Amino acid sequence: MGLTLLFPLGLAALAAWLVPLLVHLARRQESRLTEFAALRWLRAQPRPRQRIRIDEWPLLLVRLLLLALLALLLAALAWRDDDDHRPRVLVAPGIEATAQRALRWPQDARVHWLARGFPALDTPVPAGVQPVASLLREFDAQLPPGAPLTVVVPSSWGAVDAQRPVLSRPVQWQVLPGASPPSGAMAAAPPRLAVFAADENSPAWRTLRALQSAWRADRGTAALPRSADDRPDAALLPAGTLAVRLRGDALPPAWLEWVRGGGEVLIASGTPWPAGTRAVPQWQDDAGRVVLASAPLGRGRLWQLPEGLDPATSPRVREAGFATDLALALRPPVPPARVSAADFAPAQQPRSWPRAAQPLAPLLALLIALVFALERWMATAPRRSAAA
Repeated sequence: MGLTLLFPLGLAALAAWLVPLLVHLARRQESRLTEFAALRWLRAQPRPRQRIRIDEWPLLLVRLLLLALLALLLAALAWRDDDDHRPRVLVAPGIEATAQRALRWPQDARVHWLARGFPALDTPVPAGVQPVASLLREFDAQLPPGAPLTVVVPSSWGAVDAQRPVLSRPVQWQVLPGASPPSGAMAAAPPRLAVFAADENSPAWRTLRALQSAWRADRGTAALPRSADDRPDAALLPAGTLAVRLRGDALPPAWLEWVRGGGEVLIASGTPWPAGTRAVPQWQDDAGRVVLASAPLGRGRLWQLPEGLDPATSPRVREAGFATDLALALRPPVPPARVSAADFAPAQQPRSWPRAAQPLAPLLALLIALVFALERWMATAPRRSAAA
């Protein structure tokens, strides 16, 4: 443990020590010569040499101390604790109660939940889904080098990200029966369609009806809602519904307002994108042609199939896998959040992390205020004014 400087260049402010020194030298009381008549006949003698003398040493020292404290504040004085090499144990939520009661660890070990803030194990089980893989990396970065780490996880462990954790130390990985709390994420489902300004005799209508049948037939809702009006209808647009507008003119204000509120619209191939939006390809074929593009608008999103939905003009629509590929582009699958803990043990890559230090800025600020008050009291004291 000890003091350290997070910004040593701040000590350059100590050059300001010259200011009070020069002030005190300039404020020396000067002696004035008064000539007497009898002294006019005395022979002139060489004047004695003046020595450098500084008055009011206590005030000068206080001012120098004040400047030193300011320099330490600029240099970010901090306190670094000694490295604590006691064993650490992290317990992930979701372990079966019987298996958790049977856990044993060294007597001097510090045991924490693998959760935000790393609370002690004797506190209640943290609620909610925890990003356990990210928290494991964070805890490893905070530990001193050489501190042993044991991680106890349930056999079905999550929520994890796409990368196996890589830690800076070997880890005792202990897998027990149990499962992490569910994340509540649902598997991506094909969108529910609702068609507006549609002509039942148009090829696009028949394509949409086929898509709805392919996406929703197994759910018993293969019927395709349709409205002849060209405006959002709340009855046909429950949450998660993809509205399809088959008219090729610009979107009316009513549609723009509905999309900004969180709606989604598949616009016709000839519909211009609203001002301020920028379409981005979401699905391209092997030749690089854009099959599906989208652009965010407020809290909602616009979609467009540039080639349209007419099988006669869009060869892509005639392909057997078009319905499946379009559903995946509109609703990408949710990546898995939990894995088998036995197959996801962390890898090791030795590396060192900078040790965090506790800044002492609040304490220095308090000391500076007290020393400044003392300096003002000493500089304006009545006895000093009388002496001057």
